[in-house]
Amino acid sequence: MSGKVLSVKDLKNILPQRYPMLMLDRVCVVSETEYIGLKTLSINELFFKGHFPDHPIMPGVLQVEAMKQLAQVAVSEQLDPEGKNDIYMRIVEKVKFRKPNLPGDRVKVEAKVIDVANGEAVVECKTSNNSGLTCQAKITLAVRPKSAPEVMPEMWNEYDKSDNTLMDVSQIKELVPHRYPFLLIDNIAAIEDEQVVAIKNVSINEEIFANCPDDYAVLPESLQCEIIAQAGCACVLSRPENKGKLGLFMSIGHAEAFAPIFPGDQMVCKIKVPPGSSRFGKGKGTITVNDKKVFECSLMFAIVAP
Repeated sequence: MSGKVLSVKDLKNILPQRYPMLMLDRVCVVSETEYIGLKTLSINELFFKGHFPDHPIMPGVLQVEAMKQLAQVAVSEQLDPEGKNDIYMRIVEKVKFRKPNLPGDRVKVEAKVIDVANGEAVVECKTSNNSGLTCQAKITLAVRPKSAPEVMPEMWNEYDKSDNTLMDVSQIKELVPHRYPFLLIDNIAAIEDEQVVAIKNVSINEEIFANCPDDYAVLPESLQCEIIAQAGCACVLSRPENKGKLGLFMSIGHAEAFAPIFPGDQMVCKIKVPPGSSRFGKGKGTITVNDKKVFECSLMFAIVAP
């Protein structure tokens, strides 16, 4: 097995991700516990269209997604030998975004399995390019059955779009540089002092759900981190002293998933970003669906001039 190279065809036999969310082009098995992946970056990647469009950068959370996918390749036979369940990122922590990955870069993804026990796997991961280390993280993968929604969501609550909505998507675009397909909040219901409440409606027509095997469509945990980050940035950048500035993702202290998020869900994201340094924003956010907490994340971003 050592030295074996896995092609896209091989990876698709292991991973559920498909275009545009498959973040590995090739994988080499170094040993039973060490794997190396390759992600080549072309300007034609869909995410470059909406992530800092004038200065395209690979989103940090997609580096996390690439690491999660490589970790899954490394431990899938141990966690889910029959391939019937959902291997998900239960915890991601100690994430630091070091340098950008840009169109034309070749990204090396590395995963080292630390422990596999009690239906979970702990994997230390990192990404790098020709300039050096770009990201690192500690990821805990777990297994859950492939479930499905069993009830209709509550309709017409305080978070639905109305004449009283504080900010619609056009106003959000005045604060943050994200655009289709990487603008991941639909409206902002409230900004009160240091807390923002942002709403994301999950639709099966979003390209992240394209080509899901067995039609099992769940929102990746990596993108849930991004949703909380965008809400936090919108909160900080709405303050007069930060007008016209940008928010750059720097780190994820700890993020944890509690339940899957499906198409048809209305995500309510609340994050507190206390006023502090003019150079940094730091906060902790939660995502709820039908008043049930499904995700939480603590993070930090830098506030910079464009």
